[in-house]
Amino acid sequence: MKTFLRITKEQGLYLDYLCFATLAYTGMRLGEMLALKWTDLDFTKKTIRITKTYYNPNNKSIGYQLLTPKTKKSIRTIMIDDGLVALFKAHMREQMKLKMKQRLIYENQDFIFAENICHPRVMKQMVLRLQRLMKHLDVDKHIPPPHSFRHTHTSLLIEAGAGVMEIQERLGHSDINATMNIYAHMTKNPEEKTSHKFSELTKRSPLIGEVKLFRKTES
Repeated sequence: MKTFLRITKEQGLYLDYLCFATLAYTGMRLGEMLALKWTDLDFTKKTIRITKTYYNPNNKSIGYQLLTPKTKKSIRTIMIDDGLVALFKAHMREQMKLKMKQRLIYENQDFIFAENICHPRVMKQMVLRLQRLMKHLDVDKHIPPPHSFRHTHTSLLIEAGAGVMEIQERLGHSDINATMNIYAHMTKNPEEKTSHKFSELTKRSPLIGEVKLFRKTES
């Protein structure tokens, strides 16, 4: 992930870095991200409010719909870190410049991830941009469409020690079993680390004293 984001920062086109950094650092669905408006972002509280999803099966710039999320759990507020806040602020400044430059044709609809004259970036373009960036990576591995960033975010949450309920709330899973299935699939490495930590702890402060084995000798 670090390598990919570095390559994206160096080789990415307009909006690429912010898009993929947002997916990587929030775990939100691609449709949720593309539907975001500036009113959904609170710089003071460092939160993003997710209340809608972007639907555009034909990948036409003006043929999209903003729908309510599939489940109530998908409507949520998530925290973001200072680094992502700084990226959003920088993008807001750049977007304001674009609005002024294109003011005669710019139809402001308040979208964060707006292309050119206001319309949200289409999903197909995200896939194509990801494929372009992957060509710059020296990684012999197939990376599936942008939804894979959601799985990566989940695995990093687990590595950081987040609980199942916390992960469910952040990802907006309606069914705890969906979270549990991902959790079970990804916890092998943390379990190994936990076992290692326990072993190291007992070496420093033994729970079991030294045991001497005696065999009764025959007289």
